[in-house]
Amino acid sequence: MRSSVVYLFPLLAVAIWAGNSLVNKLSADVIAPEAISFYRWAFALLVLTPVLLPGVWRRRARIRPFLGKLTVLASLGMVLNQSLAYFAAATTSATNMALITSLVPVISLLLAVPLLGARLSRLALLGAFISFGGLLFMISQGNLASLSTSVVPGDLLLLLAALVYALYGVLLKRWSLPLPTWDMLYIQVLIAVVLLSPLLLFASSISISQASLPLIVYAAIGASILAPWAWMRAVALLGTERTAIFMNLMPVFTAILASILLDEQLGIPHYVGGILVLTGVSLVQFRTRRPRVALKAEAL
Repeated sequence: MRSSVVYLFPLLAVAIWAGNSLVNKLSADVIAPEAISFYRWAFALLVLTPVLLPGVWRRRARIRPFLGKLTVLASLGMVLNQSLAYFAAATTSATNMALITSLVPVISLLLAVPLLGARLSRLALLGAFISFGGLLFMISQGNLASLSTSVVPGDLLLLLAALVYALYGVLLKRWSLPLPTWDMLYIQVLIAVVLLSPLLLFASSISISQASLPLIVYAAIGASILAPWAWMRAVALLGTERTAIFMNLMPVFTAILASILLDEQLGIPHYVGGILVLTGVSLVQFRTRRPRVALKAEAL
């Protein structure tokens, strides 16, 4: 495969996830957050089942010992993280959603210290400090003195969602379950549908309208199936670290789409805070390049 074509995979995944931030925002006016949280994964389950269920069923004895850990992962990554984002959409902007979500690598690094025994470099600590400083500058509209009054509930919910998803990623690495990636995805989606079902009892409405159906389909097919597939292809072809850099483009894509489609106006605090957040995340993701001889020896 040509090297230039390979980069289309991470770009496609990031573009789809950026669009999903707009879907989250648009859904706030047309469907209850409890309902879309359930329907998103229910639709994804319907699409994945004909393809993945036969293989999962054949490997059920191998999967069974890991059901407890898969339940924890599904609860964090698909139930709590996504539900919090839908509830947050009622009081925050799509741009804020993307910028706060971009903090996941920074939070993951901090969680990796107690959970994975990782050691933080000075550069990583500097990056974390800059990122959180940029976030505070953005959500305070450039006036840190008014932070307590300028923070909206949606921003806090998204920060909690970012923490939850960072924990999901760290646990995924800590446990390193010896199962095929698509099997793990399918089981987690199935568990998420079961866990989210009771939420429908608290939804103001569970009907699917003409306006909400495209949003559900986008979230279920695009953000839950197509984007993860493209991202996994990118990781396989480019490697984890080179692929992760593309995630920094998500707030940029989201801000552009939100300004065009949602008429969200970006002010100086967004630009300054966004630049600080992305600069900090880039520093956290930076790795010193090892000598080629050492890399070859490690490969051997």
